[in-house]
Amino acid sequence: MRKTVLSLGIFAAFLANAQSIKTTIDLVNVKDDKVAVTMEFPKMKSGDIKFHFPKTVPGTYSVDDYGRFIEGIKFYDNKGKELTYTKVNDNTYSLKNAQGLSKISYLVNDSFDDELDTSKHKAVFSPSGTDIEEGKIYMINTHGFIGYIENMQDVPYQLVIQKPTDFYGTTALVDQDKSESTDTYTLANYAKVTDSPLMYTKPDYITFNAGGMDLVLGVYSPTGKYKAADFKENLEKMVVAQKKFLGDMNTNKKYAIMLYLSGGDGPRIKGFGALEHHESTSVVLPEAMPKDAIDNTITDVVSHEFFHTVNPLKTHSEEIHYFDYADPKMSQHLWMYEGGTEYFANLFQIQEGLINKDQFLERIGEKIANSKSYDDTMPFTVMSKNVLVEPYKDQYRNVYEKGALLAMCLDIELRKLSNGEMGYRDMIRKLSQRFGENKPFKDDKLIDELVTVTGYPQVKEFYNKYIAGNQPTPYAQYLSMVGVDIKKQESQPLFWFIKDPNQTGFDEKTNAFAFDEHSALSPFAKSIGFKITDQVLALDGRTVDIKKVQDFIGYTRTIKEGQEVTVTILRDNAGKKEKMTLKGKAILDKMTMETLSFKANPTPEELKLQTQWLTGKK
Repeated sequence: MRKTVLSLGIFAAFLANAQSIKTTIDLVNVKDDKVAVTMEFPKMKSGDIKFHFPKTVPGTYSVDDYGRFIEGIKFYDNKGKELTYTKVNDNTYSLKNAQGLSKISYLVNDSFDDELDTSKHKAVFSPSGTDIEEGKIYMINTHGFIGYIENMQDVPYQLVIQKPTDFYGTTALVDQDKSESTDTYTLANYAKVTDSPLMYTKPDYITFNAGGMDLVLGVYSPTGKYKAADFKENLEKMVVAQKKFLGDMNTNKKYAIMLYLSGGDGPRIKGFGALEHHESTSVVLPEAMPKDAIDNTITDVVSHEFFHTVNPLKTHSEEIHYFDYADPKMSQHLWMYEGGTEYFANLFQIQEGLINKDQFLERIGEKIANSKSYDDTMPFTVMSKNVLVEPYKDQYRNVYEKGALLAMCLDIELRKLSNGEMGYRDMIRKLSQRFGENKPFKDDKLIDELVTVTGYPQVKEFYNKYIAGNQPTPYAQYLSMVGVDIKKQESQPLFWFIKDPNQTGFDEKTNAFAFDEHSALSPFAKSIGFKITDQVLALDGRTVDIKKVQDFIGYTRTIKEGQEVTVTILRDNAGKKEKMTLKGKAILDKMTMETLSFKANPTPEELKLQTQWLTGKK
């Protein structure tokens, strides 16, 4: 009996491989930082085909056009003869009468080297990008390396990685061969391909079990400053807390984390953060960060990505379930997918004792302040549905600010309605039980489903006012229900380049102030034609010196309204930094500060609701 089963298994595997798309990525013969990829196909069913690279991928909300990193593409029939094709756009190739198509080959350039040149195309967010550094690191976000034939997305892929024998691949995939020079993986379809990043480098990884889940953490640290073992204690503590918080909502048995630390003589990149997948996440952070800062960021950022295993990876609308890589249709519900996930990433830390109640409240206050940089009257559903185009795409980052706050207010609303018996987490649990990874909901029916799973029609009223509507969210009203006051205080008139000076950064390589691209410019900056991507080198001849930054700030406080001011800047011009001078009359601006604090004497009802909110207990 056992022998028969084994034989059938081998035969089935043979048939699967015969009908799969064998894709080989060659990490051994790398030339000019370009990696060769070949794709071998089973017999074509159609003569006319379209071959695509993704325009965008799930979890990202920008047009990235991964096909623009491809060159030297060739199509071959089963006799080795080249087939003619038409390049439709950066991502799409069209072939006529291609029944004999047998193989495609091409070279892949990486996106990391392209990040600072935004003259032709907005940079790819680093954690969803690719890096090719021979002998050092290969960051393989598979959507940047592997394409697909239209109407063949459901055909299995056999992925073969030819690698240096001293390299290790961090991934959630299971290697199916024992060779030191190749790794072989079988993936059910193209969606699984794009859901499976890999990072190849000299071995630096740890494996351990936390909360009943097997984890692998692989680290690339270009100067050797950090090792994977440095982050084990914090990561283990975080994962145990997350698993406890999610309970039966998370069923992961394994998870892989690829931590890429940028620095040394590697590519200059700026898109720090992470990208979620069902069983893994790719993370990019600066190597220059202190260890405690990396630990804190892992807790905040990696936890966010892990919470995505619930939403939207396993509970989602048809737009995500049937994702169109070539012509993506976006969902209305980023408030839940990203905002609710970001809320979870903060809520679990207070409920599981990783931070205290004052630290949690400080985070909420920061999100309220940050949300004011965006349009508070723009319906979130409209922004989400149109997030790939202007003017909505510039509002995207608000999903992590107002989106999380919407989830918070809905949490408080549900707890008040249910006398503490139900919160936002309970609602998402019930939604995940009603739907799931293989059963999507209809995008325009979500609110009806939320009313069904909660039993409260008031949820629809909240949704229509603050999520689908244009009414600003009354944070003070909701926070007051849980015994929290918001006090407003206006700052003294000040001179600076952005509305909130706290969003100012420093570029060590240029010795200049740099600003978050989503910060709001100050009235003065607007008046002189300053751009948010400009960097400040000097003010009235006083150069920026990070060691004497207080002297620089002190000078800005002496500037009077209407005073003539000269700013020396660096401006990006076709990927090159150009030194420029801007002049104008100073405009001083006031900043309204909002401080959150727990009420000294909350009512019994407020205190009860506050306790339920912060502990998750009923």
